[in-house]
Amino acid sequence: MTKPKIAAIVTEYRPRSHADVIVGKFLRAFPTDEGMRMPRVEIASMYLDQVNPTDIGVETARQFGVPIYPSILRALTLGGEELAVDGVLIIGEHGEYPLNEKGQKLYPRRHLFEQVTGVLSTAKRAIPVFNDKHLAYNWLDAQWMYERALALGLPFMAGSSLPVCWRRPFLEYPLDTPLEAAVALGYGPLESYGFHALETLQCMVERRQGGETGVAAVQCLKGEAVWRWLGAHPAHAALAQAAGEAILEREGSWADAPRLAPEPWAFIVHYVDGLQAAVLMLNGYAQSFAFAGLAGGNIQACEFKLQGGNAHAHFSYLSLNIEEMFLTGKPTYPVERTLLTTGILAAAMDSRHQAHRVVPTPHLGITYTPAENVPHRPRGPEPAGATLDPWPPAGDALS
Repeated sequence: MTKPKIAAIVTEYRPRSHADVIVGKFLRAFPTDEGMRMPRVEIASMYLDQVNPTDIGVETARQFGVPIYPSILRALTLGGEELAVDGVLIIGEHGEYPLNEKGQKLYPRRHLFEQVTGVLSTAKRAIPVFNDKHLAYNWLDAQWMYERALALGLPFMAGSSLPVCWRRPFLEYPLDTPLEAAVALGYGPLESYGFHALETLQCMVERRQGGETGVAAVQCLKGEAVWRWLGAHPAHAALAQAAGEAILEREGSWADAPRLAPEPWAFIVHYVDGLQAAVLMLNGYAQSFAFAGLAGGNIQACEFKLQGGNAHAHFSYLSLNIEEMFLTGKPTYPVERTLLTTGILAAAMDSRHQAHRVVPTPHLGITYTPAENVPHRPRGPEPAGATLDPWPPAGDALS
């Protein structure tokens, strides 16, 4: 039986880049808790926007017999005149792209997506497309991408690996949980890892009573203003402590956090239905993501556990969900989640650039119903058989 053919459209393919830990699994195998799972689709072509000094994409493509084409058009037509693939994997993450004055990296995600959809609209075929991480660095591009996918009837997914990584202890709210407040903790560069922290938050709070209703306003705080905000919001302060204590590998207790994280950042998210949530980026306190929520007067918290080393098997579960969409033509969770987190992040970066003012977001009145059951994700609190590793050692770990 012929496997569906997938075009991989990549900005940069270096060791442990998103291209390496996603496309590499589609080429080799998916390490999971149950052992290795072989791909059910085939990477049939590749486009590299940049070939930088640390590139391994050219050699990897040669090793696996994948042709690299000089344009997205050629990658989708396999060098011919007509669309010749069954799905598209866009990984617009990493590479030598500038920052703007807001601190946003100008990845050409809309540019890549626009070329892909140009080919698809000409061919009059609606094949599945996945866009890695947030849709775009700015809201207008993200909105355009979402509306373009809707207009073409494309099965469309996007987002982070965080919603499908390990949770210790395992925590997932039943749909329609009456959630009263929420906090997510994160670390790393503000925009690129702040997105991961927002997806950590959103995959939990979207299951609250009434489903997702959108976001009314966003504010970004820095430094002492973060601790003052927590002091004025004792329920969120208790949640932050619970989330911090759920992280097993950390430098100290929650009482040490102000000393260990001398330059904290916070995204304060005001939802349309009245829920107020905070994302705290606490570099120095911990190098992990965590969540805590208040529901029915009870606090529950968990760490979102990523796998280090070479396997990076949390990307296996992301990739298996992408593969499921390629095979069935149906997204396994709604792209609206990532549309919303993209908009929250863009508003937070606007707030940061505008002296930390509250930014109203009437455009983020995004409503959706979350997936009741996501087919591919770990259920346990720790990586198990996922330590099987067909990859050679490489560079820094990334989420």
